[in-house]
Amino acid sequence: MLTLLSLLQTRRDWPGARLADRLGVSPRTVRRDVDRLRELGYRVEATKGPDGGYRLEAGSELPPLLFDDEQAVAVTVALRAAALSSAGIEEAALRALATVRQVMPARLRHRYDAIEFTAAVDERAPVDAAVLEAISAGIHAREELRFDYARVGEEFDSPAEDVTAPRRTQPHHLVATRGRWYLVGWDKEREDWRVYRVDRMRVRSHRGARFAPRTVPGGDPHRFLRARFRGATDADAWPCRATVVVRAPAARVLPFAGDGVVTPIDADSCLFETGAWSWAALAALLARFDAEIDVVEPPELGRAFADLAARASRAAAGVSPVASNRRQADSVDATGAQH
Repeated sequence: MLTLLSLLQTRRDWPGARLADRLGVSPRTVRRDVDRLRELGYRVEATKGPDGGYRLEAGSELPPLLFDDEQAVAVTVALRAAALSSAGIEEAALRALATVRQVMPARLRHRYDAIEFTAAVDERAPVDAAVLEAISAGIHAREELRFDYARVGEEFDSPAEDVTAPRRTQPHHLVATRGRWYLVGWDKEREDWRVYRVDRMRVRSHRGARFAPRTVPGGDPHRFLRARFRGATDADAWPCRATVVVRAPAARVLPFAGDGVVTPIDADSCLFETGAWSWAALAALLARFDAEIDVVEPPELGRAFADLAARASRAAAGVSPVASNRRQADSVDATGAQH
């Protein structure tokens, strides 16, 4: 019966003869198991005739769920992770987990309890599940979203000037990554793709004008989002890439190489190909190795190192513009007289 239910869930219509053949049982056994599923609350519709078959329909109430062993363990692990999703369903996920675990046979409960893992979650602003539902409804219906969007560090109950004017976007993808939820949408006014953090959104309406679906650059919303995090616009690659020789063993560089490529040259040096969102950031990233660096290419990185060295020199001497202005401000008393 459990295998029959799984098959009915995989496709909408099953011819009776094919279903019996797939299960390796007689049509009579299929009819008996269908009757048992109906007694449990599953709405299985049957059509008669040579082309007759079975169809699993949605009911008005949730019937008892039937899982095989692998599905049961998978559901409990997924619920455990969902409790840390910042999707506004944490409490419901924990309640569902407790319910499922309580009715699990001892053999499965032991298997689940043996899976020890800790999901590390940063402090994130929680996302309202109703907001996720509204955004998803707009994506599914291909209807424009209208929403308020708070600035970084501001809340919706802040003064009105701390929240931007209502925005409009054509929602295309809802992406969960790095412990946050993001909306990838097309801004019709700017004629460009935009990325919004969902925890900063307050949806006013998801029933706006209809729009035709578009394809994000590259075709993959996850890759597109990674590209935006890296400062790129149309590819999952750093906009500033360089090759250098690091005068340090490859084993010392490799743990901190990220997505860069480390190639040993000899026992005391290695070739390092890497990237960043700007040349200044790339120079600072390479300086952390506390080793001599030879720039192979491009010359923009060499100039970024020169700028970084100049700033570091001023900071060491205490003559940076910011420090000079601060000392000058400290030398003026409340009357404006300079000391």
